Amino acid sequence: MSVRDSEPLVFLLDREPAFTEGLQHALGLELALLEIREFEDSEHKLRPQASVRGRDVYLVHRLAGTPGLSTNDNLVRLLFFIATVRDLGAARITAVVPYLPYARKDRRTKPRDPVTLRYLAQLFESMGVDRLVTLDAHNQAAVENAFRCELVHLEARQALATRALELAGELPLVVLSPDTGGVKRAERLREGLREFSGREVALAFMEKRRSEGVVSGDAVVGDLQNRCVLIIDDLIASGTTMGRAVEACRQAGAARVLACATHALFAPGAEKLLAHPGLHRLLVMNTVPLRETWPNLNVLPVEPQLARTVLALAGRTVDDPDPPLNR
Repeated sequence: MSVRDSEPLVFLLDREPAFTEGLQHALGLELALLEIREFEDSEHKLRPQASVRGRDVYLVHRLAGTPGLSTNDNLVRLLFFIATVRDLGAARITAVVPYLPYARKDRRTKPRDPVTLRYLAQLFESMGVDRLVTLDAHNQAAVENAFRCELVHLEARQALATRALELAGELPLVVLSPDTGGVKRAERLREGLREFSGREVALAFMEKRRSEGVVSGDAVVGDLQNRCVLIIDDLIASGTTMGRAVEACRQAGAARVLACATHALFAPGAEKLLAHPGLHRLLVMNTVPLRETWPNLNVLPVEPQLARTVLALAGRTVDDPDPPLNR
C-alpha cells in the first residue's frame, strides 16, 4: 500500500462551502470526491469517486435538517452511503456525526413509547458502520448502551469554556444547569473552567418539570448574586428551557448571563431567546448548519476538533496540546 493509500479517506456529505473549507483546512488533506445526484421523485444517489477498497474511510455529515432536506433525509443519505462503501470493500468505516438526532428518546417515559435511540443504533450497525464519533450526545451513557459498535464521544466544553472566560471578564463565575438532569454536564464545564483559568467557579442548578410539552419550575439552587452565570445545555430547540433559565438568573441577581449549548437546532420560537434582554451572549458550535445570524450569537467552529479526532483515530500525529478524544 502506498503512503497516499495509507491516509484516511474522508468524505463530507454536508456541502455547505464554509464548513467544507473549514474541515479541509483543519485536516490538511483533500476531501474525497463523491457524486451526488438528485432525481425528480426526490430519490437520490451518492457514489464515491475514489476507490475505497481496503481503505480507512471516514464519513462526516451534520444530520440536522436543512432547507429542502429534513433530518430524516440526511440520515437516510448517510446510512445508504455507509452501506455503499461497505459493499465496495472499505476496510473500516467511521461515521462522524457531530449532532446525533433522536438521542433524546433513549427510554420509555410513557406506556408503548418507542426507544428511538436504540433503533437508530441498529440502523447504523446493520448498514456496516464500525465506529461512530459524536459530540455532546444528550445522554452519553444511554448512547453508549444503545450502540454496540465502537463509540467515540467528544465534548465541546474546552471551546465553550475558553470563549466564556473571555466574556466573563473579572466577574466571579458560576455554571448553572437549567435542569437537574444536566448537573453532570455543568460540573464537567465547571471543572474545565477552573482548569483553564485557575479561578474558583461555583455550581448551581434549576428545578424543571416537563409534562405534555409544558415546562414548569423556576427555583434556583445556588448563589447567583452579582456573578457571571454561564448556563449550559447540550442543545437548544425552541429555546423555552434556556429562556426560563435566563429569566431566573436575572431574578436571582446575576450581573451577567451567558448561555451556551453545543447544538443550535433553533426551532420556531428560538428567536425569543436570542432577543431576550437579559441574555448577554449565546455560545454555540456549528454542529448543525445555521441559516441566520444574530448580534448576540457567537458560533464556534467544530471543524478543528473533528479533524483532530479523525487524524488521531487514523494513527496520524496530531500536533496539538489538547487531547482530541474524550472517551
